[in-house]
Amino acid sequence: MNENEISYIVRKCIFNVYNKLGPGLLEIVYQKILIYELEENGLDVKSELAIPISYDDKEFDLNFRIDILVEDKVILELKSVKSLEDIHFKQLNTYLKLSDKKLGLLINFNTTNILDGVKRVVNNI
Repeated sequence: MNENEISYIVRKCIFNVYNKLGPGLLEIVYQKILIYELEENGLDVKSELAIPISYDDKEFDLNFRIDILVEDKVILELKSVKSLEDIHFKQLNTYLKLSDKKLGLLINFNTTNILDGVKRVVNNI
């Protein structure tokens, strides 16, 4: 599957989780339930994946963690905040660059309309 095909399935899973749980819960709740939903839909999922920083041919593990990586292609960065800020987009963009992935979804579950809470972030597409 390519990134767009994965994204389609991921969005369906996000909507399912949101419609069943609604807004207002902690990020970790959405993360655990979304992982379950993604796996139930046949997707390979990794969570809390470390992203090392390379500098002068050395690698540093500085506790940067991808919330969810789907099919080793699409990064999901989950939030449960009042509103998404520029720093959230920059964070996901940095994760995409450091991991050499092309597509990320920034997801804010703390919204009255989940369609407004899912944003695509791309890297060199």
